[in-house]
Amino acid sequence: MIPLITTLLPILGNVIDKIIPNTAEREKAKAELALKLAENETELLKLFTQIDQGQIDINKEEAKSSSLFVAGARPFIMWVCASAFAWTYVLQPFLVFISFAVNHPVTNLPSLSMGEIMPVLLGVLGLGSLRTYEKIKNAQGNH
Repeated sequence: MIPLITTLLPILGNVIDKIIPNTAEREKAKAELALKLAENETELLKLFTQIDQGQIDINKEEAKSSSLFVAGARPFIMWVCASAFAWTYVLQPFLVFISFAVNHPVTNLPSLSMGEIMPVLLGVLGLGSLRTYEKIKNAQGNH
């Protein structure tokens, strides 16, 4: 919304220049317009902040819930992703190694597509670019 306001300001200024010929009146009208736009921008920022705070409050209440369907979604996804990760990178390779070691090679163990699971796991863990941005801006403890 802010880029829209900054784009409209010069256009509205040009319209005022054409409508009001007197420079003193023109400058006053431009100043009033800029003030109104700044007030609207401030109100928008307040509204966005209220919306964000509302979502934070909802997240806190969901985390307090004892219902598995409310508070259990993230843990469930974490356990599913962690299980898939453990199977693919820990259990399956060891089982294949042990089966070869005891002369009973097993080659048809199920494999999971980690290409589909890793984005979910990394997203839930928060290991995306936002964490890197947080570290660059030295804001990692400011929650």
